[in-house]
Amino acid sequence: MSDLIEEIKQLKAERKAVILAHNYVKAELQDIADFTGDSLELSIKAKNAGAGVIVFCGVRFMAETAKLLSPQSVVLLPNPDAGCPMADMAAADKVAAYKAAHPDTIIVAYVNTTAAVKAHVDICCTSGNAEKIIASLPADKEVLFLPDRNLGGNLNRKLGRNMQLWPGFCPTHDRVTPAAIAAARAEHPGVKVLVHPECDPEVVALADVALSTGGILRHVRESSDKAFIIGTEIGILHRLRQENPGREFFPLQPEMTCPNMKKITLENVRDCLKDMAPQIELPPEIMASAVKPIERMLALS
Repeated sequence: MSDLIEEIKQLKAERKAVILAHNYVKAELQDIADFTGDSLELSIKAKNAGAGVIVFCGVRFMAETAKLLSPQSVVLLPNPDAGCPMADMAAADKVAAYKAAHPDTIIVAYVNTTAAVKAHVDICCTSGNAEKIIASLPADKEVLFLPDRNLGGNLNRKLGRNMQLWPGFCPTHDRVTPAAIAAARAEHPGVKVLVHPECDPEVVALADVALSTGGILRHVRESSDKAFIIGTEIGILHRLRQENPGREFFPLQPEMTCPNMKKITLENVRDCLKDMAPQIELPPEIMASAVKPIERMLALS
């Protein structure tokens, strides 16, 4: 593996590339990355770095977002089969049809959507800034939140809103059950449960706190607790353990693995840098429209 990593480093230098790794991808990818984080955080870092070539170790919508924010850069997705089932649950033609039928409704898109969908919405949000974005919207306006019914439901409950919810979900987070929290608390008494807000509202209500991946990392850094039960994709455990030696982290459910996040390999990274492919390419009209709701979000964040 060391020879492969050295080859990647050499190719990265030759291409003047930056490697981004989401918190959920394989540990060896996080270890070679220039930046590790959540999807929007990484795209912003790449933009600020002014990288001519961006290798995005994540899933397709993340690489598309990087392309929207860095249109002059070459954005590579090492494995083109790394998609997001939740993003695919909101089809652009259906969102466009909804917008046409409900022209006065504000459409909020979780950043976990395709660029084609973003082109038809009013504003984006992340799991980290969703509360702030939703709270900024007029209380007397109808709002559609897509694609995640769980994140939207958790926001409705916390903010007292009545947003319409698109029927999408993250298969990895949606499989977490209240029984799993009860079992984890029984096995690790006194240990706080941290979950992702993509979990079902019943699960979130039973957890100690619901946070984005960045929020979980920050909460642990600032906490004096020595152990945590983590209710999100298990890839984050690698970074948590690296950044917090001497603390214990228990997965809420051991099967909390996103198969798409695990599709990218070191070999994929090497090959995409060799071949400068596969590249993310978006139609100019999609690029022009899809970046606007992201910019509106960033202006409020």
